[in-house]
Amino acid sequence: MFGLGKRQESAESAAPETPSESEAPGKKGRPTPSRREAEAARKKHLRIPKDPRAARKAARDRQREDRAKSRSAMLAGDERYFPLRDQGPAKAFTRDFVDSRITIAEFFIFIAIIVLALGFVNDPRVAQWSSIVFFGVTLLIAVDTTIMLISLNVAAKRRFPDQADRKGITLYAALRVLQLRRLRLPKPRVRRGGAPLKPKG
Repeated sequence: MFGLGKRQESAESAAPETPSESEAPGKKGRPTPSRREAEAARKKHLRIPKDPRAARKAARDRQREDRAKSRSAMLAGDERYFPLRDQGPAKAFTRDFVDSRITIAEFFIFIAIIVLALGFVNDPRVAQWSSIVFFGVTLLIAVDTTIMLISLNVAAKRRFPDQADRKGITLYAALRVLQLRRLRLPKPRVRRGGAPLKPKG
């Protein structure tokens, strides 16, 4: 009997210990959360208020923060945050081509304001001459912009032989050239005259 007891004890000691449920591989020591619990945890993480009005306000605040982050990244030149209309190497080439030139169209807004102010002068001769100057400058802008767009398309055709890659660059350049240089987005990467940017650091 004593020998049998010793054999049973030795067999029990030799048998491998089975891991408990909490120690089993792949377990985290807690049951898998249900779908309802996971949804509740997600809402708690987002901190969505229960009040509909407060929830809408929180959503607007999050959207405002996202737009601010995207704008900051775009101003920093991060192309990942550029709008779809500004993405692609052809659009980047178009921006550099426009930004490297001094065009009359860039100053059209100032000319229009001056002509509008002169229109309030009671002297008919001033109004007449301001109209003549305005139409003359408008003609110069049309000619200057047309020459720039032709040059752009010639240069872009050499850089991007595939016509699909150049789609939309003419209108894109025309809209950009009418904006003041300092107000253009994305920000210009080249200096006037096409001078290269100074290396950072």
